[in-house]
Amino acid sequence: MQYRLILMLFRALINPLSSPGLTGTLCPAAHLGFKLPGYRPSDMDKKILIWSGRFKSADQIPEFVSFEMIDASRNRMRVKACYGMMVTTIAACLIMVILGKRAAGRHESLTGQNMEKKAKWRQEFQLH
Repeated sequence: MQYRLILMLFRALINPLSSPGLTGTLCPAAHLGFKLPGYRPSDMDKKILIWSGRFKSADQIPEFVSFEMIDASRNRMRVKACYGMMVTTIAACLIMVILGKRAAGRHESLTGQNMEKKAKWRQEFQLH
């Protein structure tokens, strides 16, 4: 019997609205303990809310928004930034492959360039 009571109280603390065995006075009080207060967005937060698609313009953003909304918008922008970095990295790799194949077609290599540079340094050292 004690096991069931403890289990029921534990469920009420985790999810107070879905606990059928408790009275109505305990559920709202437990629920209010988990509610986060409103958050006043900064200018950067407002830009993130607009860029992430939550609002169309800065005029539509209320004075206080929930932290969950700000967090979700920031996460969406992080994902978009990661996608942008992935696309940039893949494009840079493809460009390097193309440039490397062109250089190989002209019979240029880093080893040859380094040998030419060192030969030039030796000649300059011998002249001085």
